[in-house]
Amino acid sequence: MKKDRRDFIKTTSVLGTTAALGSVMFGSEALSQQSGMSPENIKLAELPKLDYPYDALEPYIDAKTLEIHHSKHHNAYVQGLNKALEELAKARFKEDYSIIDYWIKKSSFHGAGHVLHTLYWKSMAPNAGGEPPQKVMDAINKSFGSYKAFKEQFSAAARTVEGSGWALLGKLPDGSLMIYQSEKHENLSPWNAVPILVCDVWEHAYYLKYQNKRADYINSWWNVVNWKFVESNL
Repeated sequence: MKKDRRDFIKTTSVLGTTAALGSVMFGSEALSQQSGMSPENIKLAELPKLDYPYDALEPYIDAKTLEIHHSKHHNAYVQGLNKALEELAKARFKEDYSIIDYWIKKSSFHGAGHVLHTLYWKSMAPNAGGEPPQKVMDAINKSFGSYKAFKEQFSAAARTVEGSGWALLGKLPDGSLMIYQSEKHENLSPWNAVPILVCDVWEHAYYLKYQNKRADYINSWWNVVNWKFVESNL
């Protein structure tokens, strides 16, 4: 049972689509059914391996930035999520909910960071970019009028995120697409949109190469967009 659960979590944390959303966002609910389990044994998240080496996105995303971003920043969110889930498990185990609001906020912040970074790695690929395949193009044209309008709006959304955050393309329940921003990892996000393409605009995503020139980073990022991943999400 425990091995099956770990295998499931490991798999979903790498996929980076709705399965990954489920494994992280519903992790505490699953743990609530195991309140008698020793809190020391609970660990629901793992840092996913990339599908490509750190230098594969050169010259658009430099190897050192990608390495630090993945191995340090993303890993910090994984560890933060695990810590929060362990503390939530301890609270249930001890029936002490005196600081439950603190750990719920931590699980939300770090959990969203883990999910979005998992999606971010999948949203990029070597030898990618260009225009999307026809299925994606049709969905974009239907929702935004043209690919040009979509790209301009998405780039503007990414440039204008206040502070640290993300630009996202999401799919709504009716099948239409929307562009939105997320401050930090979870603020401002609409609950009914499933992200299918994300661009990280926290400074750690680009600062070594682009310094404070976020717009230059965004322009370069389009050269590594993994449209096959977006198509699979549709």
